[in-house]
Amino acid sequence: MSAKWKLVSGWLAAIVFFDQLTKIIVDRTMALYQSIAIVDGLFNFTYVRNTGAAFGIFAGSAEIFRRPFLITVSILAGGFIVKLLQRLDGRERGLITALTFILGGAVGNLIDRMIYGEVIDFLDFYWRNYHWPAFNVADSFITLGVAVALFCLYKHKGNDPFASPAKADK
Repeated sequence: MSAKWKLVSGWLAAIVFFDQLTKIIVDRTMALYQSIAIVDGLFNFTYVRNTGAAFGIFAGSAEIFRRPFLITVSILAGGFIVKLLQRLDGRERGLITALTFILGGAVGNLIDRMIYGEVIDFLDFYWRNYHWPAFNVADSFITLGVAVALFCLYKHKGNDPFASPAKADK
């Protein structure tokens, strides 16, 4: 196995493990909708379940549509990310890590959707009465991965790091 795929495998396993572990702990130790103040006025652990996608998109849709649709989109997105990883040269460690963060988060939430039909969320940031939608470890890695990927792509200044699959470290 190449260094690139060792990096991907290691990060992917760690992200999915940590994400699922935190969700299991929340599910087994908290009641649904229970909230525990961590930093008063700023941050709680609040156990909720999101039947939709990011920010509750599709949450109101019928389950017969929503669940298969979100599972299918997650699998297609994961496949697309793997294809992008295949095209990257092994020296593109920043982009490889960023895409793996996104993939790991997607896999973590996909597992929830397949098992429960919804995603366990528990990180609740707020200011006074204004709450950011609750999220989880997987969502955090997706967000971090997108930010790092954008930074890495900006550093390329117009050069396409995905352009030459012949050079990619498979």
